[in-house]
Amino acid sequence: MLGPGVETLGRVQERGFYIVTASVERLDMLASLYPVRDIRLSGQVICTGTSSMEVAVKMEALNPDGGEETLMLGRFSMVCRDARTRKAHPVNPLIIGTPEERALYEMGESSKNRRKHTALQALSRVPPTSAEAADLHTTYLKCGQEDDSLVRNDRVWMGDTLLEKTMLMFPQERNVHQKVFGGYLMRLAYELGFANACFFMRSHVTFHSLDGISFTQPVPIGSILRLQSQILHTSPPGELPATVHVRVIASVVDVQTGHEETTNDFRFTWARDDGKSTSRIIVPKTYQEAMLWLEGKRALEMGAQIRGRRIRAPEGDQR
Repeated sequence: MLGPGVETLGRVQERGFYIVTASVERLDMLASLYPVRDIRLSGQVICTGTSSMEVAVKMEALNPDGGEETLMLGRFSMVCRDARTRKAHPVNPLIIGTPEERALYEMGESSKNRRKHTALQALSRVPPTSAEAADLHTTYLKCGQEDDSLVRNDRVWMGDTLLEKTMLMFPQERNVHQKVFGGYLMRLAYELGFANACFFMRSHVTFHSLDGISFTQPVPIGSILRLQSQILHTSPPGELPATVHVRVIASVVDVQTGHEETTNDFRFTWARDDGKSTSRIIVPKTYQEAMLWLEGKRALEMGAQIRGRRIRAPEGDQR
């Protein structure tokens, strides 16, 4: 945004614009994080629009022998706003000079197109596919009967997995816009989702991926924030390791009216730390819960595809 000749960031009023995070598309943990190794974080703008930027980040471990191991990959969507009008502010276009930069740019374009397609195919807009409807009906037949004693010990109603906390937002966590810093909200959501995943799995869990974050509204300083976590889906019984998809909703509560306004929607995936499977099954009761159940199923399938590609890639390189 500032160009290579700028040596200092300066004040927002001097620059005339500011950058905000529109969404976190994904963060995938690809290897274990050991604190005894040096860590290198890198980021790059890979694609730009009129006022938006696609940013890729990478976390690497630096081994004593000079080798490098990719630990995490992430993609962020950032937008530029005018400091006075709060409207969209144009960003500098990227100059593509190498085949590698062209590949990254196409990756960013693909990410934007996929995000648009996912929004159009969201279950809040269109009905589930015939295959998804069949999976949902099969689950209902196997586990959805109230008097089914065979699965009573392993069946968990989605509504029974709700875990929440309510907090007052203090100014220590404010950002430059005098709102609560988004990274702090991510931490709160992660901790609540982690606890819920541990309770459900009855085991310690390992982080696999952040499957998406939406920043709908800023959280004001001094507001009362309610975080609600819920288990949406789990891997099939017998699959190793067992994985669980968790949703955390952040809402600001109006103390005078009791009205709640959603500010953030976080989606996480964890796996059992011991590598074992689980026989516990999440079962929805209402149509709304059924749609959340399918959203969780989609997220687990997407994460499995990404991790599968990362595992197969080194094997292909060896050949």
